[in-house]
Amino acid sequence: MRDAWRLSVGTLTAIRVDPPTAVTPATARGAMLLAPVAVLPLGVLVALVLWAGDAADAPPLAVGLLAVAVVALGTRALHWDGVSDVADGLTASYDPERSLAVMKTGTSGPAGTLAVVLVVGLQAAAFAALLDDPLVAGAAVCLSRCALWIVCARPVPPARSGGLGGSFTRTVPVPAAVVGGLLTGVLPALVVLVLIARCVRRFGGVTGDVMGAAIEACLATMLLGLACAL
Repeated sequence: MRDAWRLSVGTLTAIRVDPPTAVTPATARGAMLLAPVAVLPLGVLVALVLWAGDAADAPPLAVGLLAVAVVALGTRALHWDGVSDVADGLTASYDPERSLAVMKTGTSGPAGTLAVVLVVGLQAAAFAALLDDPLVAGAAVCLSRCALWIVCARPVPPARSGGLGGSFTRTVPVPAAVVGGLLTGVLPALVVLVLIARCVRRFGGVTGDVMGAAIEACLATMLLGLACAL
């Protein structure tokens, strides 16, 4: 459990922890299942940002953008790199190897840039609408990490062996993935499933970039739903 906790925190946040002694399938599975708890400090920070912004009567959209920035800094912007790379990969070529090569370059093309701007805008606007409900927004940040339970479910294949994603794919039991879908909500879970299906069809499986993109897409959908409901 200690190794799983270290792997989860070290992978999903910028918090410095000792590395795990070994990364076994059981450790990887535990790390993914602990993901919502591992990012709890980020959820707390978002709640504090929204509360402080509301108390200071700051412009809501500015506060929303600041909340997005806090989460990005707290994750080393790793997931945003995934959003960009997946968008570029899906639009680069119908050849899986070519698409994966584009994703691996680390540069951001037009599609990747547009995807990041779009998702950032949606998240920021939704955070702005939740200034009166900071705890709900903070909880959404944590629960959005349940998207990893779906992406890493055992039926979902990896696009390639090795890499960050290769250590975590096919480690989460299907019942846990179903629970993850229930915790995120029907629509966010559906968005994640559509993304997975598209990536499996185009790339032959999922990668670490797909995991990051799934988290941000899940969070944007969750926040929008909450902003409309509250």
